[in-house]
Amino acid sequence: MNKKILVTGSAGFIGFHLSKKLFETGWKVIGIDNMNNYYDINLKKDRLKILKADGDFRFYKLDLKNREKIQELFRKEKFDYVVNLAAQAGVRYSLINPYSYIDSNISGFLNILEGCRNFPVKHLIYASSSSVYGGNKKMPFSVHDNVDHPVSLFSASILIIVLISHTYSSLFKIPVTGLIFFTVYGPLGRPDMAAFLFTKAILEGKKIDVFNNGEMKRDFTYIDDIVEGIRRVIISIPEPDKNWDGKNPDNSSSFAPYRLFNIGNNNPVELLRFIEILEEKIGKKAKKNFLPMQPGDVPETYADIEALTLATGFKPTTNIEVGLDKFVQWFKEYYKIK
Repeated sequence: MNKKILVTGSAGFIGFHLSKKLFETGWKVIGIDNMNNYYDINLKKDRLKILKADGDFRFYKLDLKNREKIQELFRKEKFDYVVNLAAQAGVRYSLINPYSYIDSNISGFLNILEGCRNFPVKHLIYASSSSVYGGNKKMPFSVHDNVDHPVSLFSASILIIVLISHTYSSLFKIPVTGLIFFTVYGPLGRPDMAAFLFTKAILEGKKIDVFNNGEMKRDFTYIDDIVEGIRRVIISIPEPDKNWDGKNPDNSSSFAPYRLFNIGNNNPVELLRFIEILEEKIGKKAKKNFLPMQPGDVPETYADIEALTLATGFKPTTNIEVGLDKFVQWFKEYYKIK
């Protein structure tokens, strides 16, 4: 294959797993990450150690907001493909530090788009989030539906990414695919996500915060399924949709070389059931602190993945029992818990 690909956010959860799988399957992977301290920097360093120890992987410590350095990187490396996974994540954190979402998610992504414009690539793939569906109540969430009612600054920043990526695809004929992820979990996962937070608290005998009094559902998606979905999308380069109708616009396609896909497990799980499974895998009961719904949060996520399956033949296969078992095994091994 011998194709060169840029993975931004390569020290992050999804970026690490994708980079590892790509170089294992013959890609030349260039990774960048600003190594910020949004969560434990040691976890990011450990991911990088694994990547640097094996395979065709090179790393630059670089912030997407650094316009000159990003353009210099594109000029130097001449990428065939780009996967943008770098972003400031977290719905609740956006209530505390709103400026970081504008700087990282919008200004940073614009620099990636400019790199792809000035040094053309075969395909740009960018990460989105189920938070982009905002106030939508229709289930499952479909890429064909309108998404212009965000309920958090995080989801608003993701929506802007969707809009400007389409703009660049239209103006400069850049093939672009947006991938909307649904509650990703798995080994080496983010410490601010439910699987990690709950497992740590249960093992330490501390209470876990259960929002909306447990009346929540999430389309929990195992990391291996996310990575396989991305891999298939990378080589499925979008073309203009000749049947796209401006009088009845479809949000998922375009007159430009642009597509939008959900990647989720297509099987939402009740939060209390999620906790029960964790208790079974850990062998210990959780102490629950029931709380109301938090600002910017939504009660349910559920991915309609028909468009993804039709385009790539892919559908996630890892059920929640198998995925959480693998996560708990990793957690205990990583933190040396018997």
